[in-house]
Amino acid sequence: MIVPDELPNDIAELKAIIRAQQDQNARLEALVASFKKALFGSKSEKIDPAQYELELEDIETAIAQVEAEIDTDARTASVRPAKPRQTNRGSLPQHLERVEVVIEPDLSCGCGAQRHVIGEDVSERLDIIPAQFRVIVTRRPKYACRSCESGITQAPAPAHIITGGMPTEATLAHVLVSKYADHLPLYRQAQIYSRQGIDLDRSTLAAWVGKSAFELTPVYDALMADLKRSTKLFMDETPAPVLAPGRKKTKTGYFWSLARDDRPWGGEDPPGVAFTYAPGRSGQHADIILKGFSGILQVDGYAGYNRLLKRPAQDVTLVYCWAHARRKLHDVTQSGAAPIAQEGLAQIQALYRIEKDLRGLSADERLAARQERSKPIIDAFELWLAQNRARVSAKSPTGEALKYIAKYWDGLVLFLQDGRIELDNNPVERTIRPIALNRKNALFAGHDAGAQNWAVIASLIETCKLNGIEPHAYLSGVLTAIAGGHKQMDIKALLPWNCSTGINAASF
Repeated sequence: MIVPDELPNDIAELKAIIRAQQDQNARLEALVASFKKALFGSKSEKIDPAQYELELEDIETAIAQVEAEIDTDARTASVRPAKPRQTNRGSLPQHLERVEVVIEPDLSCGCGAQRHVIGEDVSERLDIIPAQFRVIVTRRPKYACRSCESGITQAPAPAHIITGGMPTEATLAHVLVSKYADHLPLYRQAQIYSRQGIDLDRSTLAAWVGKSAFELTPVYDALMADLKRSTKLFMDETPAPVLAPGRKKTKTGYFWSLARDDRPWGGEDPPGVAFTYAPGRSGQHADIILKGFSGILQVDGYAGYNRLLKRPAQDVTLVYCWAHARRKLHDVTQSGAAPIAQEGLAQIQALYRIEKDLRGLSADERLAARQERSKPIIDAFELWLAQNRARVSAKSPTGEALKYIAKYWDGLVLFLQDGRIELDNNPVERTIRPIALNRKNALFAGHDAGAQNWAVIASLIETCKLNGIEPHAYLSGVLTAIAGGHKQMDIKALLPWNCSTGINAASF
C-alpha cells in the first residue's frame, strides 16, 4: 500500500501505480476466493489428502508471489508500505545450533568520546546446510613390545550392521527414513548421491535396506507383541501392489495395520502401529495377525473381520466406525437433493461436536458425558433410522446407506458403554496414509518379502512419529545398539517410546 503523502506528482506515473495495484488486488481477490473454497468448501469424502494439501500449497505460493510483487513495486517507487504485513513465522527450536553474528556500528562519536552499549536488537533466521557427506576413517594401530616377543596387540574392529561395508549406521538410517518416511524410492536416492560424486547403485542401497530390515525385525516383533497385550486396538487394511514373479504383472496384496492410540482418554500405554503384509484380504489374515489378542477391536465394516467373532473363546468385540456411516450418507448427497441423508448427517455431526468437547477427559468422564449428551441423540437416531427405512426403497442410494447403518448398529453404539472407545476408526486410517503415499511413489513392491520389509521399517518409523520421536536419530541409535550386541532379552528397551522415557537412541 502506498502512503498518500509520498505519492509521485507525475499523473502518468500515478495512473501506472493505480493500474498495477488494481491488477494486483484483482489477482489477490481471486486467489483468496480459491483459498477459501479449498479450505472451507465442500469436499468429497474420497478426496486424496495429499492432493488437497497440494492445492493449498499452490494457492499460498501464488498469494506470496503477488505480495512480493507489491513489495518490489513499493521499493521501486521509493515509498514504504504503510505497515508491515502480519506473518506467523513460528519459533525456532532451542535444540538447533545457534551461530551468532554481531554487526558492530561505528563506535566513534562526534564529540570524541566512545559510545557504550545500551541495548541490542536480536533476530533469528533459519539457515539450512545441504546434506553433507563425510568419510569416517577408523585407524587401529598395532603395537608390539621391544623387550620381549609377547606378540602384537591391536584394538578389535568395531561391529557394524554391514560388516566390511562402507555405510555407517547413520547412513543406513538415512536411507530407510528417505525411503519409508519421505517416500523417496532408492533409484531417486542414488541420483541424489550421484550429484555429490558418490556412485551408489540401487541394488547396493537395496541390499542395505534388506540387511537393516532383518536386524530390525526383533524390534518389530516386540512392538507387535506389546500392541497385542492391549485390550483395545484399531485395525485397517490397504491394498499393496506386489510384482508377481515371472509374470511381469502386479498382484494385489494387503498391508494390515494394527494401531493403539489411548491419548484421547488419557491412557497410560504409548501410541504405536505395526503393519503386516499379507497376500490377500481374507479375514483369516486378520485372525492370524491378532493371535494372542483379546479385547475391543475398532474396525470399518469389512465383513472379513467377522471371522474374529467365530473364535471359540469369543474374546474379541468388534466396534464399528461412524465415519464410514457418515461417508455412506455423504455420498448420497453428492448425487442430488437428499433431505433424508442430510438429516442423518446433521445428527452424526452433533455426535462429533460432543466428542470434540470430551477429548482429553478420562474414560469414566467420557462415558458419563456420553450417557447424558450422546445417548438421547442415538435414541432419536435409531427411531429416525427405522422410520426412514420404511419410507424409502431398500435398493435406492438412500436405502442402501440406511441399510449399512442398520446392519452395523450394535457395533456403532458401543461407544455409549465404554469411554475408551472412539467414535470412528480414523486413528488407524491416519497411520496407514504414509503407506499409500509410499505406494504412489514406488508404484509397487518388488516381492512379497520386500513388502514385509516395508512393513517392518514403516512400523518403527510411524510409531516414532506417533510418539514425537525423530526417526533418523532413533533408527541410527537402534542399529548401532544391535551392531554392538544388544541383548535379545532386553529387546523392549529398543522400542521407540523408550527413547523418551530414560533411553536416548543416540546413546544406545
